[in-house]
Amino acid sequence: MSNRRQEIYDEIRNSSKQEYILKEMKRLGFWKEEEGLPALAEQIIKRESELSKELREILKNKQILENREEALKKIRKEKIAESRARQKENKEKKLAEREAKAKAWKEHQTTNINYLGEGVSHGLNKTQSDHQKLSTNNIPKFNTAKDLADAMNISVGELRFLTFSRKTSKTTHYRRFYIRKKTGGQRLISAPMPRLKAAQKWVMNNILYPVELHNAAHGFIPKRSIISNAEPHVGKKVVINMDVKNFFPTITYKRIKGVFLNLGYDDQVATILALLCSEPEVRKTKLDGETYYTATSERHLPQGAPCSPAITNLICRNLDKRLEGLAKKNGYVYTRYADDITFSNDPNTAQFSAEKHEHKLIAATRKILRDEGFKLHPDKVRIMRNGRKQEVTGIVVNQKINLDRKELKRFKSLLYHIEKYGLDNAHWKGKTGTSMLSSMRGYAQYVAMVNPEKGKQFTTRVDALLKTHQWKHEIKHKRKVTTKFKVAGAPKPGLWSTIKKWFGLG
Repeated sequence: MSNRRQEIYDEIRNSSKQEYILKEMKRLGFWKEEEGLPALAEQIIKRESELSKELREILKNKQILENREEALKKIRKEKIAESRARQKENKEKKLAEREAKAKAWKEHQTTNINYLGEGVSHGLNKTQSDHQKLSTNNIPKFNTAKDLADAMNISVGELRFLTFSRKTSKTTHYRRFYIRKKTGGQRLISAPMPRLKAAQKWVMNNILYPVELHNAAHGFIPKRSIISNAEPHVGKKVVINMDVKNFFPTITYKRIKGVFLNLGYDDQVATILALLCSEPEVRKTKLDGETYYTATSERHLPQGAPCSPAITNLICRNLDKRLEGLAKKNGYVYTRYADDITFSNDPNTAQFSAEKHEHKLIAATRKILRDEGFKLHPDKVRIMRNGRKQEVTGIVVNQKINLDRKELKRFKSLLYHIEKYGLDNAHWKGKTGTSMLSSMRGYAQYVAMVNPEKGKQFTTRVDALLKTHQWKHEIKHKRKVTTKFKVAGAPKPGLWSTIKKWFGLG
């Protein structure tokens, strides 16, 4: 009942009391329109109802206008609430997206490498290897950087650390030092640190060594040596020896990367392997207690790294092919040991022994080297005829494989001198002391390659000397340290005895 009453009140409020009464009279049959009753009253009532509605609307708008500030505050409050709700929703959405993106990037970082420094990272997104070439070369396939890292038994993070290229860095992966050249001057040796060295050895054994090389190459190849390099030139009428100038620095990062691309690897793997096997020359500086290593040259093959010689052999395959063709065309035999190039001709081909022809061969070699990105060393070209000593990578080849007699005789004399008189006044190739003995052991091993029996005798004698004199050197060093301590921390022995005697200290 109460609900019906409320409905009546609402209806009267929305129209007017007279209009409601008129409507009810019509509904109940008290006001019959079809009987032609006067409609004036009904029109007045309807008009009154319409005016009442308009009046209520005007009053409502008036009330709103009168409370404009309140209305604006209310609207502003509602809009702020809506804005904050939207901001919160967007913030939560962006946070979720950021977390998902970070998670995806972290997962991506564990399997891929997308940046390794300025100027070397443009190919890291290309991962399409030539599997047919890789199979032909009998080397492993890698689909991602993680595959390569797993094969090397290291993490992707460590692989990234070992290969990242910076202009200036606080760390270095190489220990650099200089050694004397036989011809004078110094040669920079860049010896990799243990972790990088292990990675480079893996590349050498698993990627570089399995690839077939040219038969003329003999340097740093399993089952080949300076002996195999010298043997083809034994008993020849003329032996021509040449050197390539700045051999390792000439082989830049781009050429190294090209080697791995030609083997069938994609840009990503080729870039990583090329960075792993190259290094620029650096300048070491100290600033505010920190040590910095600044690159001063383009990345190139470091001399002293395990895989550098193997890479040179791959780069020189076309060079070897062309030089062998040149040799055969002119009746010569050709071999190469690293940067040492040797030609020799058969004694039966006397027509090729003319000096003019030899210089033409040298000129043609110079041109081929230039075409292949190398340069002939102008001061290291030797023409050795069979009337004088002929050497190939230190091996005498006149009649048979042999050693330099003068050097061998001097080595024997030096051994005898050290065994009888010790290390005083003894030197070998500019070295003295135990470092001299280490160098002598290297020569003894070198002799063993040519003459195993004689080399074994020399090695045994040098090892005995090395052990004896190293032990004596250590004892001598300890005595020096002890003496210095006594001098610095106590009176002289004679004075101390006198003091004890004076004060009755026993």
